[in-house]
Amino acid sequence: MTYEATVEFKFDATYTHTYGSFLDADDYIPEEHYKITAPAADLNAKQYFKLFEKFMLCVGMTPESIRSGAMSLVFNDYVREEEQRKVCAEYELTMDEDLEKKYQEWKERDAQWAKMNAQYEKNFGSEPKIKGEWVDSANGVA
Repeated sequence: MTYEATVEFKFDATYTHTYGSFLDADDYIPEEHYKITAPAADLNAKQYFKLFEKFMLCVGMTPESIRSGAMSLVFNDYVREEEQRKVCAEYELTMDEDLEKKYQEWKERDAQWAKMNAQYEKNFGSEPKIKGEWVDSANGVA
């Protein structure tokens, strides 16, 4: 038994110019028809979203509003926090609730780095950048 399926997005629009209108008729296409079809038997969720993105661009949506709409499916009050955190982990995102913890981790890391760098400077000093720049601090000799 074979299975075949297609998905279709269709958009039809007409514009009728009314005389006396301040809009210029040259700014409008009097008739527009968009039809996007794809084989649906093996599409996964990401492919369906990509297909719908193309359709939304055809009907005049901006990429910013499309992304905002997609993110609103994940980050709204009706989606459990555990599910939101899974998406954050998958795409390396940080939720607002976790920013203070991240900030404290960064402060701790910066303090450790400063301590390690000070220890290095104390034990090894700085290395010369240019030949002849080295000065022996004990003897004052270059």
